[in-house]
Amino acid sequence: MTSGSEGNRMKYAWFVVALLMPVALLNYMDRQMLAAMKFSLMTDIPDIGSEASWGKILALFKWTYAFLSPVGGYLADRFSRRHVIAASLVVWSAVTWATGHATSYDQLLITRAVMGISEAFYLPAALALIADYHYGPTRSRAVGLHQMGIYAGVIVGGFSGYAADSATLGWRWMFEVCGLVGVVYAVPLFLLIRNAPTVAKEVLERHSPGSALRELLSNRSFLLLVFYFTLPAMAGWIVRDWMPAILKAEFGIGQGKAGVSATLYWMVAAILAAFVGGWGADRWMQRTDRGRIYTSSLGIVLIVIAMLGVGYSPQTGMLGVAIGFLILFGLGWGFFDTNNMPILCQITRPHLRATGYGIMNLVSISCGGIADLGFGMLRDAHVPLMTIFGIFASVALFSILLVLSIRPQAVETAH
Repeated sequence: MTSGSEGNRMKYAWFVVALLMPVALLNYMDRQMLAAMKFSLMTDIPDIGSEASWGKILALFKWTYAFLSPVGGYLADRFSRRHVIAASLVVWSAVTWATGHATSYDQLLITRAVMGISEAFYLPAALALIADYHYGPTRSRAVGLHQMGIYAGVIVGGFSGYAADSATLGWRWMFEVCGLVGVVYAVPLFLLIRNAPTVAKEVLERHSPGSALRELLSNRSFLLLVFYFTLPAMAGWIVRDWMPAILKAEFGIGQGKAGVSATLYWMVAAILAAFVGGWGADRWMQRTDRGRIYTSSLGIVLIVIAMLGVGYSPQTGMLGVAIGFLILFGLGWGFFDTNNMPILCQITRPHLRATGYGIMNLVSISCGGIADLGFGMLRDAHVPLMTIFGIFASVALFSILLVLSIRPQAVETAH
């Protein structure tokens, strides 16, 4: 490959990341909007009722998303990452708009379940496409940049509490506008993005669901990564889904301020950490093939400390203490989140990346749904917040042993 063609390839490789970042933003903005506008939804739809019922709404989305993630991943591996990504955005947009028109608890459950279907097809395909275009030297940085889109979406979604509190806008307006934006963006996305020619067609033709599953589940390092990906993510879901309500209840602040306080600061920290963690992991890989593993495990240490601190913060009566520990959580999360797909690429063949990430989502998000439901039940039972967060911190701490047991393999194909 000439230097000119290699330069053009790399320009388009970064262009792919730029195209996908708005989709990542929309996907995660929708999730955070629900958390930030919880009190408005529960007031407007009174048959939601209890905290446990709210937890069921969050859990149903996750369980649908989880169980269909391997399907979305397999379709992206077997057929076309481009088509899966574009179709996912169109469905996401329609369901987001419909969410703004839900008038009952059952309708809200249905829209969240269907939303899980649409989002299950996006992330495995998107991260696999980025990994296809970005070979080892830039992979963690590219994934980190994409994850910044996710974090930006959480930040924007956190501000939706102000729209929900507005007499002229409201929570329904937020969902309707986001749905329309997604439909508009789907057109240029489909026209400009294309699949990378990294997996030979003849390999794809032999790639059946059964053979993919057997190869992945017989891979010890992959199984370790699945559980490593899952345990800290349970803490992450709790922070995303419940923190706005926790801050409002524990510190007596408004819904808008709680939504921003629960998202803005730690997401900004996560954006910084995604950049530093991606760059650092790529540099560390030049010295050892475990560079991404070490970078990720450092992030878990920060997450554990942060969870304990967040759980303790209401006892201080100071919102700033909670925000400080959330910032620490964001730093740890950026290091962890940026390196999951790059680690997966070190232990699985290219044509199994989306399927593998889909399986990781299946286990991780299923457990995230259980965590959401369990958190709501524990809150209803008046279990101390410090105890609840201590449980999730302990689970995350154990995951460090799992990631350090992963053995990178020479699975990258030549380009």
